[in-house]
Amino acid sequence: MYRYVLEDTRHVLPFNEPASKLIIGTSILSFQQDELFARRFKGDLKLGDTFRDRERIRYIRSDDEAVVYRDSLWFDQEFIDTFIERARAAKRACRAAIFTDERERAFTAYTLPLTVNFEPSQDPATGRPIALADIWYFPAGYTEDVLPIPIESESEPRGFYSVPDFMAQDKVEELTHHLPKRAILSIESWVHIYYASVIFGVFTRGFRFEEEIKRHNFKTLKLLWRGILEQKQVLTTSAVVKVGKDTVIDPSAIISGPTTIGERCYIGPGAVIDNSSIGDDVTVSQGCQVMLSTIANNSFLPFRASLFMTSLMSGTIIAQNTCLQMCVIGRDSFVGAGNTFTDFNLIGEPDGRGGVIPRSIKASNLHGELENVGQVVLGGAVGHNCRIGSGMIIFPGRMIESDVTLFASAQRRVITRDVTFEESDHHSLRMGESAHLRQYPRQGEQGEDIATRTWEKW
Repeated sequence: MYRYVLEDTRHVLPFNEPASKLIIGTSILSFQQDELFARRFKGDLKLGDTFRDRERIRYIRSDDEAVVYRDSLWFDQEFIDTFIERARAAKRACRAAIFTDERERAFTAYTLPLTVNFEPSQDPATGRPIALADIWYFPAGYTEDVLPIPIESESEPRGFYSVPDFMAQDKVEELTHHLPKRAILSIESWVHIYYASVIFGVFTRGFRFEEEIKRHNFKTLKLLWRGILEQKQVLTTSAVVKVGKDTVIDPSAIISGPTTIGERCYIGPGAVIDNSSIGDDVTVSQGCQVMLSTIANNSFLPFRASLFMTSLMSGTIIAQNTCLQMCVIGRDSFVGAGNTFTDFNLIGEPDGRGGVIPRSIKASNLHGELENVGQVVLGGAVGHNCRIGSGMIIFPGRMIESDVTLFASAQRRVITRDVTFEESDHHSLRMGESAHLRQYPRQGEQGEDIATRTWEKW
């Protein structure tokens, strides 16, 4: 089996980097793709060429099977395994697809908004609307005749907390997310990173764990026995809380699974961690709260920092008393003490029946244009190499571009719109550009990194 990569060089806002270089959960997207294919094909996998132009696919080798995929796609093991199995069974060239009607709530709610990479089409077998993804299988060389293989998500609704009726668009239901058994996303916005890391990541992992417990009595008995041996509650045992070597956890910390903690981490007194993924060399100090979140390598949380359904990339510092809800924070960024990222529009909209429902949040797409994401709760995003001062309030869905520095002041303490690099507060200092070097220029621009190295144009 040959593996070919279709390179997507477009930058994802606000990070100003291609999707393949961004961290999803606790690992870089391209590394995750490598691991998924390695697990699927084990030793029977050869690396083919990397293409920038989709037309180059026709030049793949014809002496063996081949899989071609766009490197900005995030997918889980279950999705790619299902596609390869069905494509091999068809014994012809195939292309992955998803259903886009109302029966596929996970795909319509999370995969399609803010996305341009999926091509609308129709399933020849059922007539249902589908969207074609940039993943192909060729049994023996390129051919124009390609069969779409729609993959069902088999998602189920799950509430992540009970809320008063006024926060739910449909007052019959509580606030819910649709958690899939198979998932795919095209990473074209910071919102997709949030979906991949949190909704399709740790949240779905917890859902699958619960379903496995319900289906397999032996698994339940094994967990109960582990709890008896360790004299702990079942969800806090080593069977569901995986801890790497040389990690120190204070006895007063409360950690519930399924949770993974990497190597050489420190979890301080009174810290609470629930259904989260934490990378290597991470410090979660006393009194911190981490729930349904991901923290990548070398990040640092001082005392009383709080994360709820949030994704932190590597080298990030979240200072004390800062609250992040449903946010994405880029690499090597600092978010100062007492900042609050809000996640709910206070003013609703008429429901057409004499009532008021929550107003859906808008976020920027690949081109920086605001688009409705269909979510009533959503935080904000901070790019790479940012410095955010203390005591700020950031409105839902707002972005702060990479390399921005913000000082809290009477003129700007509440962030009501996206903040670009040109609006960074460090430009007003006497030192100017030397006060904070730009490391992540926009696509087509030039900039300098921390060693004043000139960047080539992307």
